[in-house]
Amino acid sequence: MAMELLAFELLLVVCMVDHGINHSRLRPMTAADLSDILALRNHAEVRRYMLTQHEISAEEHRSWFDRASQNKKVELLVWEMNTRCCGFVQFKETNYRGVADWGFYVAPDAPKGSGRKLGFAALTHAFQKDGLYKICGQALRWNVPSIEFHKFLGFTQEGILRDQHFHNDKYHDMICFGLLKREWACIEYEGVNNDHHR
Repeated sequence: MAMELLAFELLLVVCMVDHGINHSRLRPMTAADLSDILALRNHAEVRRYMLTQHEISAEEHRSWFDRASQNKKVELLVWEMNTRCCGFVQFKETNYRGVADWGFYVAPDAPKGSGRKLGFAALTHAFQKDGLYKICGQALRWNVPSIEFHKFLGFTQEGILRDQHFHNDKYHDMICFGLLKREWACIEYEGVNNDHHR
């Protein structure tokens, strides 16, 4: 899902994993992370896959954070590797109990495999720590990396919103994905988990 992307603010460190010299963790975003997350969001290689692709100003970014951090249905998380901010995840609970939308992005220069580790940690967090029942994601049809990423993590394509998003004088389809807690439990220690621990 192209993010501006997700409430459970009392959690401390959610996931800590050692990979040789790489120490990684997923943790709540704070105001101290604003500049790092803004730099990631405005990076050309991240921005090109977003629904809104303009460069966000510091004021706009701060306003978004102030609103999101006060919304109990929204959770903002930072993915760190060796204390460096390498990614962002958002969960936003919908009006349906236990169902949340998610969004994410990874620093373009993050070590290879960072995206998969972020995805694994974020979904484990959502289902085990937050107790969510279902995670929903969306990707524009031309965003092949996001589509393949969702499939890798075990999401099921649930539908296509035809001509849902207007960009560059053209309408684009939106691919919708869903992942249930019981489905994640089945794959958590199989393919995804094996790749995660390589």
